[in-house]
Amino acid sequence: QVQLVESGGGLVQAGGSLRLSCAASGRTFSSYAMGWFRQAPGKEREFVAAISWNSGRLFYADSVKGRFAISRDNAKNTVYLQMNSLKPEDTAVYYCAALLSRTVAPRDFSDYDMDAWGKGTLVTVSS
Repeated sequence: QVQLVESGGGLVQAGGSLRLSCAASGRTFSSYAMGWFRQAPGKEREFVAAISWNSGRLFYADSVKGRFAISRDNAKNTVYLQMNSLKPEDTAVYYCAALLSRTVAPRDFSDYDMDAWGKGTLVTVSS
């Protein structure tokens, strides 16, 4: 099973950008679909984006579509979340998640129980 460690969070002004990284341990990273979730203060965790094992399919929550981009580098065992045009409502702890599947469609990613979670990285967007 993979272990996940997020990085790249921080404080940014509205309209700015951040890139989150999630480094995975293990030699089977390419067997996992990967995704990002977030949890804002006082709110439930919500799905942000997902990517298939070979980057062939992507899916985004409507709230981030057109502003965020998920990508992965299987050679580096890393998945990324590029976040542009950030808004104060994007403030949250962002979590990386892994699902052991090469067949799941990214749009269905959040319907499954994840096989691994990172501990999260805090993103704060000031107005």
